[in-house]
Amino acid sequence: MGITAQAAYWFLPAVIPLALFISWNDMREMKITNKSVLVVMIAYGVLGPFAFGWQMYLWQWLHFPIALVVCIAMWRLRLMGGGDAKLIAAMAPFFVMADIEVILRLFAASLIAALIVHSLFRFTPLKRPVQDWKSWHAGWYFPKGFPLSMTLLLYLVFAAVYL
Repeated sequence: MGITAQAAYWFLPAVIPLALFISWNDMREMKITNKSVLVVMIAYGVLGPFAFGWQMYLWQWLHFPIALVVCIAMWRLRLMGGGDAKLIAAMAPFFVMADIEVILRLFAASLIAALIVHSLFRFTPLKRPVQDWKSWHAGWYFPKGFPLSMTLLLYLVFAAVYL
């Protein structure tokens, strides 16, 4: 993998609560707020130099505008939600391009697992404690903040554990 275990250790204390909050909030409200996206960017901005070193840290920032342009184009084509587009762009600097295959596999697995878990709760009595969540009544819409944030979290956990 292109990311080091040391970098993952730097990012994990900030990413764990952020990923959980973004997942929870997106399932509850079907929104990824600008504030949570900003906090993700601040986390990278503050921790990035320690995790990657200055040169790589600055190069990783290039992922943000590229991802933002691509994702906003996809949003305009109605292929994804605006919150998802912002979140992907904000998370992009955390990911090392050398790991793109691993990242895509993690996202695919996270998306499938999130759909199964969300459906399990949605169609069973397990949703009783959180009946007021908007994602239960969103029709075909699915809260992708859950698998997106889990992709980043799993990427960092795998890097920390296996490298």
